[in-house]
Amino acid sequence: PKMEGKFAKGAIGCSLIKGIEFEKEGDMKPILISDLLQDEMKKSDGAPVVDMSVLMGANVANEVAKGDFAEATIGCTKPENGLKWCKLFNTKDFAVQAVTDVAGAELCGAMKNVVALGAGFCDGLGYGGNTKAAIIRIGLKEMQKFCKVFYGDRQIKDETFLESCGVADLVTTCFGGRNRKCADIFAKNIAAGGG
Repeated sequence: PKMEGKFAKGAIGCSLIKGIEFEKEGDMKPILISDLLQDEMKKSDGAPVVDMSVLMGANVANEVAKGDFAEATIGCTKPENGLKWCKLFNTKDFAVQAVTDVAGAELCGAMKNVVALGAGFCDGLGYGGNTKAAIIRIGLKEMQKFCKVFYGDRQIKDETFLESCGVADLVTTCFGGRNRKCADIFAKNIAAGGG
């Protein structure tokens, strides 16, 4: 659907999309989904600059749908926008807190899936909790390094990694996420000679 002419003056947006895109040419650098959305919105009449936030965190969809307690992080550019989003999303069983770190929150939501693949391979090959813990810890450090290398100019905050969008989402995904489950099954299949 076209977004042209659909934005009120001063509109703000919030992406719930976990993932990143990559440049199609050149250095193939990573691109945040929130940046892509903002760029698309600028193509509308009057070229509006929509201030984008993101919602990320340890909130597996089927558990949220059941009403199990979950939490999330709003990554925003301004505290007042974070407060607006928290008021919108916060419920008795869905706790939302804001950080002024869009890139950090969004990148955590994307990169934890790569670490979860490692955790799933660990499970599928029968390694124990010590190995899985090491994968998660090293993976978290690699996530921080990725952020500094590719988005060092975005003032990513170390404390963002301790929010729901960081370590909590990483742990949830490494123990129960789809990527972990797929890697687990794949590794078991390979170990059994099926691949």
